Amino acid sequence: MEFIRPSLGKIFKTTVAYSAAANMNTNKVVLLRHGESEFNKMNLFCGWHDSPLSEKGLEYASKIAVAGLRKHKMEFDLIYTSLLLRAHQTVDVIANGMNYSNLPVRCHWRLNERHYGNLTGYNKREMADKFGEEQIQIWRRSYDVLPPKIVPENPFYCKIRNNPKFKNIPEDIFPDTESLKEVIARVLPLWECDIMKEVLKGSRVLVVAHGTVVRALIKHIDGIGEKEITELNIPNSVPCVFEYDLKTCKRVNKMQYLADEEYVKKEQEKVAKIGDYTTGKMI
Repeated sequence: MEFIRPSLGKIFKTTVAYSAAANMNTNKVVLLRHGESEFNKMNLFCGWHDSPLSEKGLEYASKIAVAGLRKHKMEFDLIYTSLLLRAHQTVDVIANGMNYSNLPVRCHWRLNERHYGNLTGYNKREMADKFGEEQIQIWRRSYDVLPPKIVPENPFYCKIRNNPKFKNIPEDIFPDTESLKEVIARVLPLWECDIMKEVLKGSRVLVVAHGTVVRALIKHIDGIGEKEITELNIPNSVPCVFEYDLKTCKRVNKMQYLADEEYVKKEQEKVAKIGDYTTGKMI
C-alpha cells in the first residue's frame, strides 16, 4: 500500500529518463531518522503512536539534516517515508529548506517505526524500574525478542488501531508488537523491489523513516550480525549516505554520516541509554 503526498507533487506514470544517471557511475541513497518527537523528548516508547515533532525536533531537522544535506550538495528526485506524522513533518522541513516544491513523496506503512507492543506510551526509565534495565535493553535492542503485545487496556491501543492512516493495512499483518527481525522482514520487500530499483536506475532517493527502520536497513546493507546490531544507535536528524555502483549494483565506500563526528557520537550515546523519567505532558 502506497499513497502520494499531494502537497509536494505526484508520481507520474510515464517512465522518466533521468539525465543525471547517464553521466553517473555511482549513485547515493540517503537514510534519515526523523527529528526528535514529543515522545522522544519525554523518553516514552512511541512505535506506531502518531507523535508529532517537538520544537527541538523541528529546529534540528533544519539545523542538522538540511544543513548536512546542503553542505554536501545532496539533491533528490524522490522521497520515501512512513505514514507517521513525525516523519512527514521532517520531510516538510527538508523540502522547505532545500527549496523543493514538486518533489514526489511516496508514503508506505512498511517504513513505519517498530511497534513496541504494550511498552507503547510508557516511560523507559519507569519500565526499567519495573522490569529491570537488562530486560528493557533486551526489548529495545535485541534482534528477535518481542516486547509484550499491546492490549486493549493500553491508553494508546485504540489510537493506533483507529488511526485512519492505517485503514488499508490488512488485519492479518497489522502488528501488535514487533522485533527488529520482524521489522527487517516488513521493510525489505519495499527496499528491494521499489527503493533500490529507483536508486539503481539513477534516481536520487531520500528515505525519511525511524530509528529501528534505519537500523534494519543498515543491518541488511552492511550484513551486520545479530549480536553486533544491538550496538548500533541511530541519532535523530542525521543523514547517513550509502553509495552504489550502477553497473555492478554493489555498494561502494563506507556509510557516511553528514554531521559533525563528535555530535553524532554524543547523540548515539544518548540514544543507547534508557534515559530519565518523563517531564511534561503526554500527547
